[in-house]
Amino acid sequence: MENVVELKNVSKTYKEFSLKNVSFNIKKGLVTGFIGANGAGKSTTIKLIMDLIGKDSGEITVFGEDYQKNQISIKERIGFVYDDNIFYEDMTINELKKFIAPAYKKWDESQFQLYIKRFELPIDVKIKKLSKGMKMKASLAFALSHHAEFIIMDEPTSGLDPVFRREILDILYDLMVDQDKTIFFSTHITTDLDRIADYIVFIHNGEIEFEKDIHSISEEYAIIKGDTDLLTLDMKQKLIGIRETNVGFEALTNDVKQVRTQLGDEVLIEAATLEDIMYYTKKGNV
Repeated sequence: MENVVELKNVSKTYKEFSLKNVSFNIKKGLVTGFIGANGAGKSTTIKLIMDLIGKDSGEITVFGEDYQKNQISIKERIGFVYDDNIFYEDMTINELKKFIAPAYKKWDESQFQLYIKRFELPIDVKIKKLSKGMKMKASLAFALSHHAEFIIMDEPTSGLDPVFRREILDILYDLMVDQDKTIFFSTHITTDLDRIADYIVFIHNGEIEFEKDIHSISEEYAIIKGDTDLLTLDMKQKLIGIRETNVGFEALTNDVKQVRTQLGDEVLIEAATLEDIMYYTKKGNV
């Protein structure tokens, strides 16, 4: 399968945080969820993909091209939806369009008006008077109106009420059904990915824990519960983030088949959510 983005051994160091040899691919035509706790490195990685900051080492290609040689043509093909409002607050959507539309060769006014109508956006109201959900919809309308092939979304549902969150996810779902788009969806709200994600990249403390398709994750990861007598040295090596209590233990495993073979009916095996995987991984690294 063709990759829209490829990162190979990318590193970026700050005073109190660093990305360490980050490597993963974003596959064409799929929704890739980018998960990790706040501060794990999601936004830094996105800024690197967008060429908003420079990397210290490694290689990043977008559409098979390097930003140093093809920055303008690459950014023409990308739509960006960010958690924080990046618009001028004192402008209306109509006023913003006069600045944004000329920047894109493929700006499609009819498409823009279609999204304005679909999202029920007030075009003559100042941005600062819109709710966070409406600001997110406005950002999405601009991102989708120049025929972007690759949509990057950095925490798009953070801080939204459940109704708005569901509506944004419905829009993305429809977008993937109706058009050949690639979406990179960064979030710490992992339940948002259950309905739309095909692939998951998990970053923890600046390092990639895994990149897997959503079905492989459900087959490999599970929550294990049982008596503490079962926690042999060998078994502990197969478990992540072990939590012991007076009545037993619970932990995460990324090798559920092996645990099932060894312990069988002696343990309770439950499906692990993406949130479980994030929690136990963090606990296991403390």
